[in-house]
Amino acid sequence: MPVNLSIKTVPDAMVHRLRVRAARHHRSLQGELMAILEEAVREPAPLSAEDVLAEVHRLGLTTPSEATGMVREARDGR
Repeated sequence: MPVNLSIKTVPDAMVHRLRVRAARHHRSLQGELMAILEEAVREPAPLSAEDVLAEVHRLGLTTPSEATGMVREARDGR
């Protein structure tokens, strides 16, 4: 069941920017706000093997031990 949401005391400048953005996208203010919310809660697409490989190259990893070290460092830093 849909729920009505309300945001109170939105600054005038922000409302103006939202109206401009809505007009640019040929939407009502309500439609623009819905589009913003939909984007904010969208599940990220799963990474493909090509995406993972591109990230490995971007990070400059060359051996599995380097990757293992990064995972351990990230895990232990939590």
